[in-house]
Amino acid sequence: MAAVDAETNHETGKLEFSLDVPFPSPREALIALRSLSPDREPRKGGISKELSVSDSTLSVRWSADEARILRVSVNSFLDHLSLVVETMEMFDSSASQ
Repeated sequence: MAAVDAETNHETGKLEFSLDVPFPSPREALIALRSLSPDREPRKGGISKELSVSDSTLSVRWSADEARILRVSVNSFLDHLSLVVETMEMFDSSASQ
């Protein structure tokens, strides 16, 4: 099950959102990281996104000036994540055995 955390950073005034997505293995978490990392935000300012992997968990951290920008970025990421997971499941050789 994914872990989610949302808050406002009172020092910077930015909205922060984090998502931890567990995968069955470190290899799959790394595949997801590599598949999702090239996607840049369409706007240059107002939002930042950092991805990392620890063991078999993909962690994503957002920081944004506005809730609307944060919402659009998170929704887009979740759509891409869903596609990556579905693709990995389709090519999983152990599932067909």
